[in-house]
Amino acid sequence: MVMKECSIEMFRSNCPSRELLDQIADKWSMMILAVLAHGPLRFNAIKRGLEGITQKALTQTLRKLERNGIVARHVIATSPVAVEYEITDLGRSLVEPFKALYTWTRDNYDEVEKARVAFDARMEERV
Repeated sequence: MVMKECSIEMFRSNCPSRELLDQIADKWSMMILAVLAHGPLRFNAIKRGLEGITQKALTQTLRKLERNGIVARHVIATSPVAVEYEITDLGRSLVEPFKALYTWTRDNYDEVEKARVAFDARMEERV
């Protein structure tokens, strides 16, 4: 698919990369990939690594990642049947960029927090 309607400066509504960014760069997708970065895990193990995620949100996000080829789902023939998720090669290519983004958030959190406090103070002065 040619993305002639897309550029880094202009994300038109029909830009395919816009939809893909929305599906892979949301908070749960990034965190799921971080949890799975060390190897395959079952659903409940993923859930334990993501405090606050609901079962519904985890299920929806895993399906979205599977549909996009980022995560693979494997049924394990045990009794009872188990399901395991792992990052695909395509998904693994996102691990380093996401690590870089996480590192940025950790390294710049104090500066961001100062900006938030300053902004909130300016907003309070307007009232």
